[in-house]
Amino acid sequence: MEILPKKVRSKKLSTRVDLTAMVSISFLLIIFFMVTIELAKPNGLDLGLPDKNPTCGGWHGGCIDGNRLYTILLNDNDQIITYSGLLEFENNVVKEIDYSKNGIRKEVFRKKNEISEYMTAMGKPKSGVIVIIKPSNKCNYKNLVDILDEMKIANINTYAIVNEFSPEETKLLASK
Repeated sequence: MEILPKKVRSKKLSTRVDLTAMVSISFLLIIFFMVTIELAKPNGLDLGLPDKNPTCGGWHGGCIDGNRLYTILLNDNDQIITYSGLLEFENNVVKEIDYSKNGIRKEVFRKKNEISEYMTAMGKPKSGVIVIIKPSNKCNYKNLVDILDEMKIANINTYAIVNEFSPEETKLLASK
């Protein structure tokens, strides 16, 4: 009698696929994209720009006392030139200062207190200083950010960045 070889049957494997690893990867990718989208959102600084003529016009519906104005001109080589009021004022003092604590910070605090006292004497204690920041074409971005930091430190509520210079201011920057 002859023994016939048995048919070798292959073992049937389970058709069930384990998706645990794929679900974990999916959740990790979802979390990754949610975090990167949140970090990619731009952070901006709200700026309220004034009308072209800062002494009359859109602020509070009328003219502003020129004595409340304090202008900061930013030039190259970390140079700051400041003056109070309008440059056309006869008794206007033009100062050249630097970015140190005893420079611009001290001057901004002094001017804030001086204008606050003046406005209190005029019967308007809630009106404070209005700072106009004018960066020149030669000014670097770091200097503008430093001045905005000084506005925050001195708690100046009303300030504007203006990129238009009067002819007098242009001459003043050229002479310094």
